[in-house]
Amino acid sequence: MQQVLADAPTLVDAQVLYGVTSLMRGDSAKAIEFLRKAEQQRPDDANIQMSLGGALHDAGATDEALAHLRRACALAPKQASAWYNLGKALKQQWKLEEAVDALRHALALNDGYILARISLADICTIQGNIAQAVREYRRVLQQQPEQAEAWHALANLKTEPLNAADVEHIRRALRNPAINPNTRVALGFSLFKALEDQHDYAGAFEALREANANKRRLVRWDAAVEHARIEMIMTAFREPLPEPLDPTLGKEVILIVSMPRSGSTLVEHILASHPQVEGANEIPDLPSILEEESRRRGQAFPQWVGQADANDWARLGNDYLARTARWRETRPYFTDKGLLNWQWAGAIRAMLPGAKIIHCHRDPVDTCFSCYRQLFNDGIYYSYDMAELAEHYRDYQRLSDYWLMRFPDWILDFSYESLVQDPETQVRRLLAFCELPFDPACLSPHEAKRNVYSTASAAQVRQPIRQEPARSAPYSGWLQPLRDRLAR
Repeated sequence: MQQVLADAPTLVDAQVLYGVTSLMRGDSAKAIEFLRKAEQQRPDDANIQMSLGGALHDAGATDEALAHLRRACALAPKQASAWYNLGKALKQQWKLEEAVDALRHALALNDGYILARISLADICTIQGNIAQAVREYRRVLQQQPEQAEAWHALANLKTEPLNAADVEHIRRALRNPAINPNTRVALGFSLFKALEDQHDYAGAFEALREANANKRRLVRWDAAVEHARIEMIMTAFREPLPEPLDPTLGKEVILIVSMPRSGSTLVEHILASHPQVEGANEIPDLPSILEEESRRRGQAFPQWVGQADANDWARLGNDYLARTARWRETRPYFTDKGLLNWQWAGAIRAMLPGAKIIHCHRDPVDTCFSCYRQLFNDGIYYSYDMAELAEHYRDYQRLSDYWLMRFPDWILDFSYESLVQDPETQVRRLLAFCELPFDPACLSPHEAKRNVYSTASAAQVRQPIRQEPARSAPYSGWLQPLRDRLAR
């Protein structure tokens, strides 16, 4: 292709093909370069507009990307793929109502457009329309009984039971020797849920063990490196922090810190049921700021912590507030429940001295088993091996205990078990710590009309706060090695 372009640099088809190939390889800059050249010669070509929009979206130029994707739909209103790509981009930008309209356009043109229907079902889950999400996933599976993404999404709702026929469909899909490793993993986690719903706990645990082992082979995780990093964080924040320039900076922020599957989504949902609080979910702004500061200094976090003065921390705090301003457009406070917030409590204290931190925790065995039974989207690599999971939990617990000792008046230690045993007392305690007036809506968070982007908990938090048997209880014998490791 490069030779063709060298011989005929203005050949549009070659420019498009090279641009699309670059996009598939992940080189969005090269894709944009050649697709722009093609667009100049064929500005009314819907496929060029669609490909350019996709490349721009991957590069982070979202507004321009959406403009090109919308133009593709205007140029080819009967092309289902144009509407699907627009819907997918809108969904990624959390413009959910517009995304639904675009995806419904795609399905009206092609009722068998599987990816469009799965995306539509995902949005129904986020919006709390669980019954509609189930119908859409089931419709996909009627059309393609071995569709792994739909099986996993359906199982991941956790509130929708799978039946014996589902077990057989998933097993049939797993018998296909040609499926790729990631598909096999997704089907394995789905089989675990289906067998558990049939109360076949031995079969379920074996399916889960195999699915986790398959996933572990696909990811890289070094427990020793992580252990050393936690030690470095504790050492870096042992010395007193500089006195803040403004002790109230960040008073609008409520940060939730926890291991995954510890009740953090429920706590956020309770807070976001308050008329003064917006739930921002797992936003990336805090890690992005710390990573950028590390690049600027040429040192990884936390190596530069001791060199940062009050001005540096204030600069980072103001940067965070600027990036998160969208979450305060309608309500004065917002929550940030990033999955790694627990590692950065010291940095948060220095950057945002006026912020509140809620440390959510749950029984260690239940927490670890909930992680082990969850196929995470990305970034959580320690949960696919029981021994590594236990070691990571101990690091988390050690650092969390350190933060609670270091900043006892600034972090609320909040137990999931206490919350479900006595919701009103604990909700009042939570709101008082956040300096928010009590609002009865916080006792009925399942009635709140809001989007929940944590799809692993999206259906569960639509249910009333209540005590339920521990999900680990039927697997007690198989979990004894985990219990022993955690008790060391």
